Order: sequence, then structure tokens, then C-alpha cells
Amino acid sequence: MSSSQFSYTRDQFAALSQIVIDHAMKNGATAADTEISEGVGQNVSVRKGEIETIEYNKDKGAGVTVYIGQRRGHASTSDLTAAALKSAVDKALTIARYTAEDEAAGLADASRLEKNPPDLDLYHPWALSVEEAAERARACEAAALAVDKRLTNSEGAGVSTHTSHFIYANSLGFCDGYASSRHGISVAVIGEDQDAMQRDYWYSSARDGHLLDAPETVGRIAGERTVRRLNGRKLDTRTCPVVFEAQIATGLIGNFVAAVSGGSLYRKSSFLLDSLGKPVFAPHVSIRETPFVRGALGSAPFDSEGVACMERDIVRNGVVEGYFLSSYSARKLGMASTGNAGGSHLLAVSHGDLDLAGLLREMGTGLLVTELLGQGANMVTGDYSRGAAGFWVENGEIQYPVEEITIAGNLADMFKGIAAIGRDVEMRSTRQVGSILIDHMTVAGN
Repeated sequence: MSSSQFSYTRDQFAALSQIVIDHAMKNGATAADTEISEGVGQNVSVRKGEIETIEYNKDKGAGVTVYIGQRRGHASTSDLTAAALKSAVDKALTIARYTAEDEAAGLADASRLEKNPPDLDLYHPWALSVEEAAERARACEAAALAVDKRLTNSEGAGVSTHTSHFIYANSLGFCDGYASSRHGISVAVIGEDQDAMQRDYWYSSARDGHLLDAPETVGRIAGERTVRRLNGRKLDTRTCPVVFEAQIATGLIGNFVAAVSGGSLYRKSSFLLDSLGKPVFAPHVSIRETPFVRGALGSAPFDSEGVACMERDIVRNGVVEGYFLSSYSARKLGMASTGNAGGSHLLAVSHGDLDLAGLLREMGTGLLVTELLGQGANMVTGDYSRGAAGFWVENGEIQYPVEEITIAGNLADMFKGIAAIGRDVEMRSTRQVGSILIDHMTVAGN
């Protein structure tokens, strides 16, 4: 998939954005901004060796925000003709005129806008034909099913490619954007033994398709993960240590991010209100925002308001050093934007020297969680309760798979109860963290 498959060039986007800004300012706006974007993707899925779906997507759109003093209006359109863009501006202006004033509304501070964004190598188009994608998916699925004769069915394997580009512009003179890509391969298979069925999956994701794991590797891991879950048991209710496998542990970091993001803080809907400068994690835990790692998922030169991203400590030695703030939420809190309009960027979590096997030995007896079900984290109270599946561990060794259990605790206690973080860092996520050992949680079963 090459850049020629985009219908618009960067210069055309810049010219369209100027039409938006000029029309807004000529018709009563005191400030305005716009983001214009386009994305192109392909997904090919295979099930039992046969092509099941071939999907193409090509979308484009523009969002327009105008300000009349402290009144804000927003409109969007998927039609990028000059007339349609001007019509969207007119609609946004009408909305703004009937909207209440908001003292925090407005563009980002001009001094914080990125003036010289670095090239972070985020764009790697992948010219993959349908036939080539299907061949990779077949190889992935075949490798998964070949792991064990008890793997009797498949939910399918898929290979996806996606590229996009955008321009963000505002009436302060900012006008910039970039192209990016993300590609992936995945498979899920079903195992059956003694009239009981289990499923599991695996995937690989990267900005550069040539850096994806081999289809056979992805398939083999998916097959092995499914087989090891067969003949799962229930547990009696108990309190014990819990290890969150790395790909599950990213969710715990996500819970923290949500709790210290501006929207939750100024609405006072977070259990971590006023946590800046206070210990929230165990003392050996640090989290650093690293948005400038070349080619990484989660890297960005500036946020969705054009504010320059920055490398900084979010948590240092367990103590919260920073929040995630947009310009609006920062003003509501009497603080400054942290360059996080649109969310957090790439986060790197500190870790020790133990791999997953080492963490299990460190735990001794307890639960290894490999799958979570449902949405059970209350950001207001920190209460945490999720359906789970995984493995029971004794003497540092996996004994048998477990299923139909619930794990529960409070995120504040869980963060402080982190006993160790493994070096098996999950690199497919924007939150790079290893498996996490928590000293105790409630496990509800029979």
C-alpha cells in the first residue's frame, strides 16, 4: 500500500485547512482550528484455509472547531470540497452562538505549539496483495492447528494493513501533520477435550509490516496458548498473590492513565484526585512518557492540538510526577497542558531482572492471569473486579488451568502492592510493561 493510494497530498490538505480557517475568521470566529485526515486499509481473513472476508476501507473527514470569545462550536464533514468545508464552518459558528461561555475554552497557548516537529519514522506503507495476505493468514492458521490434534476448529486468521495521514491547523498559524501506518497479523483457534472447549489467540502488530513476527510463529503461540487452557478447573474463594501476564498488565497501566487524565480530575471522578507529588505505586515502580521513540506505536511529535510532546517522568519511585492534560483540562485545573490532548503517548514502565518464569517462582503459590473479561474498574472509587482465566501456580510452577473465576481488589491497594515487574515487556502496546506481580488479591470461585 503506497502513498499514491491517498487521494490527497499533504499540500492539498494544508490548502483545505486554510480555507477552513480563513472562512471561520471572516465570518465572526475569534479563533478556529481544524483537523483533516484520510485513511486507507485492507484486511484479509482466512478460516479453515479458505478466504472468508476481504475488506477494504478508505475514509476521509474534517473536524472544525470555532470560538466566538469563550463560546465553542464544532462540526464535521466527510466531504472535503471547499463548499462542504465552508458549510461545516457555518454550522460550527451557529452552534457557538447558542453555546454558553466556558472560561476554559480556546486554542492551545501559542507558546506551547510545536514549531519544529521531528520525523519519528511512523510511516511504512506495505504493498501487500490480497493473495499475499491470504497466504500469510493460511500459514498462520495452519501453524496454530498443527500444534495439537485437540485443536479442532478455528475462528480464523487475519492480516491487516492500514495507513493514514492528517493535517492539523489553527488560527494561531500552526499547520502541520504527518503520515503513519499500522499493520498486523492474528489468529484464534479452538481446542476440545473431554467435551470441554477453550479458545485463545495471538497476534503481532507493528508500524512496519516487515517487522511483524513470522506467521508461523504467531500461529504456534496461539495454538500453544489454547492447548494449555484445556481442562480448566474452578477455584475455591481465597486471597492470594496474582501475576498479570504482560499483555494483561497493560490494562492496569491504562487504569492509572485514566485516573490521572485531565477529564477525570477536573470532574472529580477519579480515585487519584490531588495525587501529584504523592506515592501511588510501590517505591520501585517508575513510568516515563517517551513520545519520541522512532517507529514505535504511541510515538508522536505533537498532540491533537499541536502542543509539543515531551519526554517526562509520570511516576518516579512510586510518586506521581505528572498528569495527562489537554489545554482545556489544564485550564480547568489551573495548570499547563502536558501535550496529551488525545491521550497518553508511549509509556515505558520500569522492570526488574526476572522473566515470567522468574516472577512465578518469586510468587511461589498464587494465580497467573492470562485473560480478563468484562469491564470492572470503577475510576471514582478504584474498586476493581474482573472475570478472569489463567493458571494456578504452586512452588513457582504452573499446576493446572483455571476458569470461571473473578479477581477483585482496589486499584489504590493494587498499585502499592506491586511486588515485582518482569522484563518480559509487552512491545505491541503503547504502554510497554512486563508481567506484574501483586502481593494479594481476592479470587472468587466456588
